[in-house]
Order: sequence, then structure tokens, then C-alpha cells
Amino acid sequence: MSNEEHISTGTTPQRRPRGLPRRQLLGAAGAFAVASAAGTARADAPATTPATTPAPAPAAAPVPGPRAARAGTRPLFVGTYTSSGGPGVALRTYDPATGAVSGSGALSEVSDPSFLAAWGSDLLYCVDEYQNRVTAVTVSDGGPAVLNSSGTGGSGPCHLVVHPAGGHLLTANYDSGSVAVHRLAADGSLGQRTDLVQHTGSGPDPDRQSGPHAHMVLNDPAGGFVLAVDLGTDSVYTYRLDTGTGKLAAVSTATVSPGAGPRHAAFHPSARYLYVADELGDSLTVCGYNPESGLVTPGDSLPTVPAGEGGSGRNYPAEVLVSADGAFVYVSNRGHDSVARYEVSSDGGQLRLLDAVASGGAYPRHMALDPGGDWLFAANQNSGTVAVFARDRATGALTPAGAPFAVTAPVCVLPG
Repeated sequence: MSNEEHISTGTTPQRRPRGLPRRQLLGAAGAFAVASAAGTARADAPATTPATTPAPAPAAAPVPGPRAARAGTRPLFVGTYTSSGGPGVALRTYDPATGAVSGSGALSEVSDPSFLAAWGSDLLYCVDEYQNRVTAVTVSDGGPAVLNSSGTGGSGPCHLVVHPAGGHLLTANYDSGSVAVHRLAADGSLGQRTDLVQHTGSGPDPDRQSGPHAHMVLNDPAGGFVLAVDLGTDSVYTYRLDTGTGKLAAVSTATVSPGAGPRHAAFHPSARYLYVADELGDSLTVCGYNPESGLVTPGDSLPTVPAGEGGSGRNYPAEVLVSADGAFVYVSNRGHDSVARYEVSSDGGQLRLLDAVASGGAYPRHMALDPGGDWLFAANQNSGTVAVFARDRATGALTPAGAPFAVTAPVCVLPG
């Protein structure tokens, strides 16, 4: 069966081998309403053995302020590595007034769902990283259920996003360094793959940059362009999607510092700046962005750990978030095991590192803000914990909201 053909959800695919260097580097149900959301080693792949699962956390104490006026629980999805003992997509809920997390259960039919994306009120899309496919899930009153799966045409899919027009799913294939496009049917299921764009090139790090490694694909705020962040070629590619044909057309390519290894990126609400987390360079690069042309212009690179707090080990920045008001930026630090907080000024053009708080576990790979901006969730891959932080909207400061809760091999967290 070719990768372009649909894969039956009832079959068990042959697992492709995983590279030893990647593992050595680590060393170590109810109804949900989903909120609308827009061949070398990788440092964030599953550890050789599952992390020890801690005891369940106690409920968080109520946090005063505007949160107290919000009632009812909201969905919380956690993507895990099933190859490291994870349950699939863990199904939880959180209280938007207190941040307390509860519930149990999982959608176990999806293998290695290392990244999740929601669309509308009832659709969830997952990468099946080691099966080289993506899966569509419907979330309804009867609980989540798999619609269908389809091959990505590449290997190691690690990130995905729905185009703002709603008719296409875009996926970044890390191992093969490509970007796939799938058409979406009216019910949200995956249609045919309409395009596969292959990146070329390499970087100066022989272990991590011997070839292209697309690590993220994202839409710009206006929905006019699609950007792909490639760790292997130190590049950010800009494309335009033809929503009629489902084809990507190359627009421009921006190159960050050689060896920086750009991983993920996030836009400032002004749409004039793009912040790029550099996994290999242990930095955050502030880039200018032209929303009319899609041109990315790399600028200054900033540290992600305060001076004197670096420690002896290497640090790998992972996720980058921007508050809805554009006043603060957050970066997860794997190695330093912290969440960095930056103050934003000059309408998004300047950042100042304020602090880095402990992430509530080991190796915080992914993190997300809830829709209200009150809570930050951090998935600590190697400790098997997801931490919840109360966020002060005025200062951007993060305060732990109770003890982290346990999920084996958590690598993506998606609050509704």
C-alpha cells in the first residue's frame, strides 16, 4: 500500500525502526467539546523505557480573581508515546476557575500521537509518529472516536495544523524533511493527499542536521501564508496554499544562524514578528514578518535561561507561546527543565528574559495556554507529569497550581 492510500484503522502497521542515537540522547469516557484552535536523531523522541509514573496529584486550591467567575469543566487532551508505555490520547478535564485536573480514560486506538490539533467544536487531528500517518478523530456526545487515518508520504510526522479555510490538513514530516497536505471531507475525515513538498539541504551539526527535518508547520495570523520550520536546514520556509488544488507554492526562505536548529515558532498578535525557538542553539530568535509578502527576517537571538542558571548539561528549547495580548512570551527548556518568561516591548520587536520557573518535572517538551490565558500546561516527557501553572495576566508570572498530575510519556497537551 502506498503512503498516499488510506490506512484502515483496524490494521496494525509494521513499526519502522527507531534510531539508537535518538534514544541515547534522552537517556533516559464522556463527552468533550473541543475548543477551536487554529533519518537522524531527534532529541524529543520516546525514551527507551517508560518514565516512572508518580502518584496522582491533589486538587489545586482555588485561585482568586477573574477565574472564579468561570464555571464548568473544559476538555484536556494529552498526547503520549505509546511506544514508551503511554495510553494514546489521554482524556482529562480541567476546571477553568481553579486549574484542577480530573478524569481518566484514553483514546488508545491512535499510536504515538505525539502532536494534536483541534478544529471546530468536534474534531481532533493526531500524528501517528512511528506509523508515518495522521488520524482524524471526532469528539461528540458519545465520546471520541477515530474517523480514519492516512499516510503522510514521508516519515516521522511530528506536527500538524488545519489551514484557516478549514479544507486542508498540513503535516510536518521530521525524519524525511517534508510537508504533506491532505484534503478534509465535510465530516472532518481525511481525504486524499494533495501535495508533498520536500525540503533539501543540511546544517553544520552532523548528528542532527545531515538532512532536512521539518519540525513544525503553522499558519500566519491572517491565513495568507503557511510557514514550515526546518531544524535540519536552519530555515523557515514560507508557502501559499491553493485551497482549490491543495498545492503549496514556495514564496520565500529565511535562514537563521547556522546550527541553531529551529524547532517551533509563534507569532506576535501584531503579525509583524515571529519568535523561533532554536533547539540546537539554545536560543530564541526574534524575526520580523511581513504579512503582505510572507517574508521572514531573522533578527537577534536571545538566551532561554537566565545568566548563571545554565547548569552543566545541555539545554534544548522546545515550545514557544505568546500571550493573547502580546505582552509575554514563554519557552519550554528541556535540560534546564523550566519555562522561561519574556517581557515584550516595542510592539513585539523586543524581548527581555525575566525568569525561568521549574517546569514541574523533567524534559518539558510541549506546553499550551488555555483559551482564557489563565493557565499554562506543561507536558514533562521524561518524568511522566503534566504541570499546571496559574498565569498572572498583568505580570505574566507563573505559579504552580497544585502538584503535577501523572500521565505516562506525555509529549503534547491541548486544553479546550
